[in-house]
Amino acid sequence: MRIVVLDGYALNPGDLSWEGLRELGEVVVYDRTPADLIVERSQGASALLTNKTPLRADALAQLSELAYIGVLATGYDIVDIAAAANRGVTVSNVPSYGTESVAQFVFALLLELCHQVGAHSESAREGDWADSPDFCYWRSPLTELAGKTLGIVGMGRIGESVARIAAAFGMRVVASGRPGSAAASPGAAAPHVPRVPLDTLLRESDVVSLHCPLTPQTERLINRDTLALMKPGALLVNTARGKLIAEADLAAVLNEGRLAGAAVDVLSSEPPAADNPLLSARNCIVTPHIAWASSEARRRLLDVAVSNLRSFIGGSPANVVSG
Repeated sequence: MRIVVLDGYALNPGDLSWEGLRELGEVVVYDRTPADLIVERSQGASALLTNKTPLRADALAQLSELAYIGVLATGYDIVDIAAAANRGVTVSNVPSYGTESVAQFVFALLLELCHQVGAHSESAREGDWADSPDFCYWRSPLTELAGKTLGIVGMGRIGESVARIAAAFGMRVVASGRPGSAAASPGAAAPHVPRVPLDTLLRESDVVSLHCPLTPQTERLINRDTLALMKPGALLVNTARGKLIAEADLAAVLNEGRLAGAAVDVLSSEPPAADNPLLSARNCIVTPHIAWASSEARRRLLDVAVSNLRSFIGGSPANVVSG
């Protein structure tokens, strides 16, 4: 079996091993694959592995030997699932590998918003502390999380893990399902967390954390109108999908000082355009889509991706996705 990894660098920049995959066939790994080389590099492959390299209907139509696509992520919108199904190509993803890493990163972002640790460290290292007439100083307000309300939009595995960590900080947690979902009442995920309508969540929460998938109903969910419902001085965290936020609207609210801050690990286009408004917005932390990328999470992802392909070869496909 010929196995081609179209964009392996993000998953494995060199600290992991492809050996488990090589046990299953002849393996070719490309760090990245530009659009004009997708078909050429995929020719003759029975199995393709991709993270962000798109596999659309026109490309799939030219790959007569292709039988399997392994998505090196949980989200699989990068693949035309209907076209793959029409050609009899099985598509698998890797669910749940990054739950704890993403939940941990939510609080890395939130604590940075609350304490500006990086800015204070830089200030001290630049000599501001040595020159201070007082034994301490702070360059921005310092915020305690205990007693604050955290609103989680999208109560799946990651949302549940975030809720558990928030409880350890002494926070009150409420949750709302994404628009179009039936999650107004307690469900299987964290049944102890009250479910409230989205507008109630936005009005009551001191911190709003987004954990819902990108769908037609959730695109630009956070916009001028929904931001207007949030408390003055509230915080917004997004580790889900960039297009959940109308970025110009959020930048305007931040620049006007109507929110205390925002932290986003995802943007509407990645890599972003240099003029993305959140890159220059006040009190906005932007990180380069790394919540998923702890070494532990990436190792789990690779292990499951190999297991998925092994299961397919053995005739019992696992983690199969459909449109």
